[in-house]
Amino acid sequence: MPLYEHVFLARQDASSQQVEELTNQITGVITGLGGKITKTENWGVRSLTYRMKKNRKAHFVLLNIDGPATIVNEIERQERIHEDVIRYLTVRVDEHEEGPSAMMRKADRDRERDDRGGGFRGDRGPRRPREESAAVVEE
Repeated sequence: MPLYEHVFLARQDASSQQVEELTNQITGVITGLGGKITKTENWGVRSLTYRMKKNRKAHFVLLNIDGPATIVNEIERQERIHEDVIRYLTVRVDEHEEGPSAMMRKADRDRERDDRGGGFRGDRGPRRPREESAAVVEE
């Protein structure tokens, strides 16, 4: 069967529970039509590059789907109707990526950098105290 990666964006106003219910609804449609979900990742609320339908942020969800094209047509039809879905994208792939997606690896890398104490100053250490200016103007 064909393999697909499907990402949808839900409004930032929607709660995590509502996004989870929407994901379960889409999963139910896929399994009901004879498809299979191999991976589901919730990327959380992320900032958008530009405003979409008056939203600056959105909940991102990734689904790896194994099933016929009729499944993709049906879930995209339902997402067009659903008021909480801002955008969606489905891409046919040759094989699904094993392990976490690139977005999840990036989140782990960012979290690791924050734990390490990274940031603007990095590992340079604290600053020295400022010395008073020795230059005195004599008349």
